[in-house]
Amino acid sequence: MENRESSLLALRPQILSARVSENMSSDEQFQNKTIRPIVKLQNDLLIEVFRNYIKKRKNTFYDLTLEKQMFFIENAIQKDMKFRNSLKGMIIGQFTVEEYSIYIINSSDLNKRMMNIVKERLQSNIQLLQRELAF
Repeated sequence: MENRESSLLALRPQILSARVSENMSSDEQFQNKTIRPIVKLQNDLLIEVFRNYIKKRKNTFYDLTLEKQMFFIENAIQKDMKFRNSLKGMIIGQFTVEEYSIYIINSSDLNKRMMNIVKERLQSNIQLLQRELAF
């Protein structure tokens, strides 16, 4: 079990801007210490998963304006429970056992934080989701 934990932690990128201090709530500390590095680690996978999501919806995403594409991303993450649960699984699967124990104490709030970070990451990488890069 120790081997899995050290391997997972070693894979995660350092995010210097994601500070953790005693003044923060435990949820914010968990977000900055655990969720943000995992989402950054999973970035390429998250983009590819979203490209597949677009394809399964008959590529309508590519015909939308930039503003509507941003809304499409937000709507997919907030409203499509199957897709949302898949995204959560990609993040939670990278937790250590100790992190999972912390996560289950307040999973509802942490899920909201997690999905907001994923949404922001996809939206900030929207140029990678354009039609000419997707095919």
